[in-house]
Amino acid sequence: MSDGATGQDAGEEIGIDEVMRLLPHRYPMLLVDRASHYVPMKSIRGYKAVTINEPYFQGHFPAKPVMPGVLLIEAMAQTGAILMSKSLNVDAEKNVVFFMSVDGARFRQPVIPGDMVELNVVSTAQRGSVFKFKGECLVRGKRVAEAEFAAMVMPVAV
Repeated sequence: MSDGATGQDAGEEIGIDEVMRLLPHRYPMLLVDRASHYVPMKSIRGYKAVTINEPYFQGHFPAKPVMPGVLLIEAMAQTGAILMSKSLNVDAEKNVVFFMSVDGARFRQPVIPGDMVELNVVSTAQRGSVFKFKGECLVRGKRVAEAEFAAMVMPVAV
């Protein structure tokens, strides 16, 4: 992907404290450790350090641990939600970013314990509170997964 998320300048570092302020997810569903290369309304790069301590490895698969592909998509979606929340200055206590759709998901090689997943996400369209994205997961510079997806900001029901 040639975009701001894959440029050379890392720009503003978004640490775990800000990630947790921007997203409602918590263990075991928080799948982004930090982010960088943030370009408002356009692109972002997230990072997920995969360890053997991830709860899904107990059953997927005990003898040959592999990160489930659906969680790679979720990690891309969370990275897109960070981009949306930060760009729109969303109050995460009053609003949540909901994943709406996924298209063209492809998984090219397994992600295993010890891998650092780089999550490059680019906004391809926006209309109101709905964003469309293109995302890819890289490990050691090699694409391991990709997908297009959409999300929208909604108020939290009280």
